Amino acid sequence: MQIEHIKKHYNKKIVLKDVSFQIEEGECVGILGGNGCGKSTLLSILAGVNKPDEGSFIHNDTNLLRDRKVRSRFVGYVPQGNPLYDELTAKDNLKLWYDSATMKKELAEGGVLYMLGINEFLNTRVSRMSGGMKKRLSIGCAVAGKPGLLLLDEPSAALDLVCKQQIYSYLKAYMQAGGSVIIVTHDVQDLSICNRFLLLKDGIAEPYTMQSVEQLTKDLV
Repeated sequence: MQIEHIKKHYNKKIVLKDVSFQIEEGECVGILGGNGCGKSTLLSILAGVNKPDEGSFIHNDTNLLRDRKVRSRFVGYVPQGNPLYDELTAKDNLKLWYDSATMKKELAEGGVLYMLGINEFLNTRVSRMSGGMKKRLSIGCAVAGKPGLLLLDEPSAALDLVCKQQIYSYLKAYMQAGGSVIIVTHDVQDLSICNRFLLLKDGIAEPYTMQSVEQLTKDLV
């Protein structure tokens, strides 16, 4: 997959000046950067939620930014906010993405929804869920179509350690099966699942080698 020359501005502010990078099958790329640098904007563009001023996202000779049908099959997106229906239970939210047979299979031992621990709160309304439950359910919905690429915006923000480990375990299995991940995060623990990092600064994404948390903190300013 090749992200090429993504550009985006709002009014007179240039958010993404020229972002290009490649991601391989089974790889997790971490996008780092300070607040307001355009990380979430970049993910929303790759997911098709936002339109770039320029740029392309190439997979198998198809520009996914221009082919909604192919993109919707290939890309799963978990935004920072809650994309779920609050008045519905976890099961009812899943029904919007899974047919009955597939959902039953994925809730059984070894299935995606089982790995995410969604069985534990299947009949709970979203409005009564913890942040960790909502995030795991959001990921469960996002991977219903078995996408080849998963976009995650702050997936473990404000979650407890047990919930983080459940998400990490699933993501590792997803990547071992050939799935690729792009993750935007401020959580140092999230970085442990990344194969490499990009630092987004001044509208440009550059390869980044994190030598220490202290150095990262300085570079994000």
